[in-house]
Amino acid sequence: MLYVFLGITLLSIILAFRLRKPLILSVPFAAIFLYMIVQVAMVPLGFFETVRFIFGLR
Repeated sequence: MLYVFLGITLLSIILAFRLRKPLILSVPFAAIFLYMIVQVAMVPLGFFETVRFIFGLR
C-alpha cells in the first residue's frame, strides 16, 4: 500500500509541475484521508462508535 501512495504522490508532483496547477498537490492528502475513512468503515461497529473508540485510546 505504501507504494500506491508513493506512486500517487509522485504522479501528482509531476502533473502539478507539468500542468502548473498547485491544487493537484492536494491529491495525496485526499487519498490518505479516503483510505482512512475506508479502514474505519471496515470495523464492524458503527461509524461514530469507531471514531469515538479511536480518539478515546490513550
